[in-house]
Amino acid sequence: MKTIPDFKNEQEEREFWETHDSTDYVDMSKTQLAVFPSLKPTTKAISLRLPEDLLAKIKVKANKMDVPYQSLIKTWLNEKVT
Repeated sequence: MKTIPDFKNEQEEREFWETHDSTDYVDMSKTQLAVFPSLKPTTKAISLRLPEDLLAKIKVKANKMDVPYQSLIKTWLNEKVT
């Protein structure tokens, strides 16, 4: 196995792994399953302008489904892009 170099920062590490195969540096036979039950995906707040009538319709739909309207929007967006 090759030795993983020390990196000055995340950007340097990112650039390294973009051009190197981790199988040359990590013995996959020694890996263990890790579980992170409290880990939440990183989110970023954005501003999205919607017509008022569209937002009202989304809120009605979300209310009927008993879910927050923002969660419903995220679900719909996720379904559309995957």
